[in-house]
Amino acid sequence: MPLDTPLSVTDRLFFSELDRAGSERILKEALAGAEDGELFLEYRESEMISLDDGRIRSASFDATKGFGLRAVAGEAAGYAHAGELSEAALKRAAETVGAVRQGRSGTLDVAPRATNARLYEDANPLALLDFAAKTKLLAEIDAYARGRDPRVKQVMASLAGEWQAVQILRPDGTRVADIRPLVRLNVAVVVEQDGRRETGSHGLGGRFDYARIVAEPVWQGAVQEALRQALVNLDSVPAPAGEMEVVLGPGWPGILLHEAIGHGLEGDFNRKKTSAFAGLLGQRIAAPGVTVIDDGTIPDRRGSLTVDDEGTPSNRTVLIEDGVLVGFLQDRQNARLMGVKPTGNGRRQSFAHIPMPRMTNTVMLGGKHTPDEIIGSVKRGLYAVNFGGGQVDITSGKFVFSASEAYLIEDGKLGAPVKGATLIGNGPDSLTKVAMVGNDMALDPGIGTCGKQGQGVPVGVGQPTLKMAGLTVGGTAV
Repeated sequence: MPLDTPLSVTDRLFFSELDRAGSERILKEALAGAEDGELFLEYRESEMISLDDGRIRSASFDATKGFGLRAVAGEAAGYAHAGELSEAALKRAAETVGAVRQGRSGTLDVAPRATNARLYEDANPLALLDFAAKTKLLAEIDAYARGRDPRVKQVMASLAGEWQAVQILRPDGTRVADIRPLVRLNVAVVVEQDGRRETGSHGLGGRFDYARIVAEPVWQGAVQEALRQALVNLDSVPAPAGEMEVVLGPGWPGILLHEAIGHGLEGDFNRKKTSAFAGLLGQRIAAPGVTVIDDGTIPDRRGSLTVDDEGTPSNRTVLIEDGVLVGFLQDRQNARLMGVKPTGNGRRQSFAHIPMPRMTNTVMLGGKHTPDEIIGSVKRGLYAVNFGGGQVDITSGKFVFSASEAYLIEDGKLGAPVKGATLIGNGPDSLTKVAMVGNDMALDPGIGTCGKQGQGVPVGVGQPTLKMAGLTVGGTAV
């Protein structure tokens, strides 16, 4: 018996309620005269179970199904969606999006190229571990953390998963589907010593089933890392302030690259010239040795997709090559308006949202220096290993990020951990201040969610150890 394909799986999900031939007819009529558009069908199951202080604090499960219909004409886009699959709802949506093409007679853009790639199997990870096993795991995490150190006063843990199935139909009859699992484990530990309380946290996940993260060595490693961070923070001293050399650790610190630089390389901001990088294609914007890519094809990664939410196959897109800006991230609409090809970065949060250019896994590639060389080259500075929250202004490129784990560097050696350090700078300017690029490129553990215009999508980041000259550090030391 032949194996199921994403198309066959999604056909069973969607066309038991919708008539496929009728849906294709309505879609074709709705987009007559439009330059682009699609019918996006989605089914999603999601769950989260959280524990706090040895008790299940919350448990939720949600299943949604719906469609989004889009018609594109020039810079305009008409979009309608419904949380039901019915011919009546689809006809109402078609009437709504048809307004965008009134008075226009465009030519339908060519369909995305086909792909034989398939990143994920069809199995639903939510069904592979029952509720009792999930709650038992969280209880074991609580007990394990408390048994590791008597200073542990509170343990918080959560397990989350989702299974998304999508099918994208175009008026020329092209159909493409994707199956997307996603799981995540989070652990946070509060410790107390001499009246001082500090917190450490660690999370991990990706596009695979629960088996990867419920294995004992994996969840125990997450607990140990959260506890390590909390104990480090117990010994932290107020962070100094001022301009200094900053060394960024590998992996998750790539979130600074994602926020401060990645968003500015998305096609819509550059087409509208609201990005700090607008008009700089082909010019040097970073120090030699800096190469940045966005890669949605890496198996199992949180930001990876077989196809994007417009049906374009995911891609490995070079954005900055040896310091020179060579490309932007594109969805279909902005690529057409800019006269370039889509890069497979048209993403949406759900059927209720319109697609736009978004990052997948944004990574700075490794260089030639060892981490020890980089730290050893710093007379006085800061080593930032983990980051918490941050803010960035896309137009100016200015950013502020708080470091959740950082250390002083004095005479080439790591010193005391510091608390309250923030990095303040400008994205385009900071790229020119990269002085050394490490040979230890790492990806984040699978925890990133990116927000843009009210939409959140899973993403990945990565980078090697980096030395940046002359960043401003905001601190709390007096």
